[in-house]
Amino acid sequence: MHWFWTGLLGCIAFGWLLAAVDLARGAYLIPALNQVLLHPVETAHSGKPETAPRVSILFSALDEAEKLPAALESFLAMDFPDYEVIAVDDRSEDATGSILDAAARANPRLKVVHVTSLPAGWLGKPHGLQTAFEHSTGEWLVLTDADVRFEPNVLRTTIALAEQRHWDHLTLLCHAEMFTAGEKIAMTFFGMSFMLGLRPWRASDPQSGGYVGVGAFQLIRRSAYEKMGTHRRLAMEVVDDVKVGKLVKLAGLRSGIAKAGRAVCVHWHAGLGNIIRGTTKNFYATTGFRWWVACGQVAGTLLMFVLPWLAVPFVHGWARIFAVVAIVLPMMAQAGTALEFGESPLYAVTQPLGALIFVWMIVRSTIVTLRQGGIRWRGTFYAIDELKRGVV
Repeated sequence: MHWFWTGLLGCIAFGWLLAAVDLARGAYLIPALNQVLLHPVETAHSGKPETAPRVSILFSALDEAEKLPAALESFLAMDFPDYEVIAVDDRSEDATGSILDAAARANPRLKVVHVTSLPAGWLGKPHGLQTAFEHSTGEWLVLTDADVRFEPNVLRTTIALAEQRHWDHLTLLCHAEMFTAGEKIAMTFFGMSFMLGLRPWRASDPQSGGYVGVGAFQLIRRSAYEKMGTHRRLAMEVVDDVKVGKLVKLAGLRSGIAKAGRAVCVHWHAGLGNIIRGTTKNFYATTGFRWWVACGQVAGTLLMFVLPWLAVPFVHGWARIFAVVAIVLPMMAQAGTALEFGESPLYAVTQPLGALIFVWMIVRSTIVTLRQGGIRWRGTFYAIDELKRGVV
């Protein structure tokens, strides 16, 4: 039995060693927006639209009256000579529509489209973004959400970076605001898992099939968006933001990723309970609605993040050394994630708790989706069979 545990923990430690090296290399490869060098013409504030491409910021909002005003204010305060904001009010029952209409009357950059009914065969968010696109005129498009806030220079820096790297698509790792201890435990673990699972730096390698997309900010050339099939290809895709990146790569286009820092901020969900409830529709969807994949995610998370902590008091010799290695390396990764978020690296010691929360999010999403036979999103129910046919 001792040799079994030594071998198992040795494999886990070796896996973490490979992952740590890959993560360190990948994090180094991801550029930061605050390091982007702008051409003198772009920073001269000359106000000449001909020196910059036209950009359309697109978002869809449903009952976002609480967070929308701050987001909208930031969208309309861009330090960029030629852009527009296309907002879709997706069947809102609160003050979202009136907030948008009032802002449009005060600022001609903003165009508002009101959607009163959802066509068959569409999820609300993809339909909203498709509608916004159809009313846009930009050479570049920014896909975002109604609860995100931009710093004024974000269009200048992202356009400059995309054009310097010859990218057709650029997504940003944004700053996630966290206020409670539960949010910080869950989000620092989730952020690290995102990096380890997707390895987003591979998206910039044309030879790699890796892809990434983040809903808070995706910049894409209009021609590239049309070539990938627009959101019509994602009409029934729950994780449409990530799948934009996939369709870009499948279309043979160039994709990239950068760290936004605080240039793009979002407070995802308020409190741990809302994070868990808010991801119910998403987590099982990321498996393609395959229960065995969800089981594999649960087993893998427990094996890699929880087992070494449980084993340390009961093993000795090389087994204990391997267990410690399998604890320290992922803790270093989570500490780095916490620092990127502007939080204390000490949240790394909460890693087993973060892993158990993550496991519960997967289990809960799977059970709820299977029990009700689908998901409920933006007030509409969608059956699993219909969702499976829409998976990209």
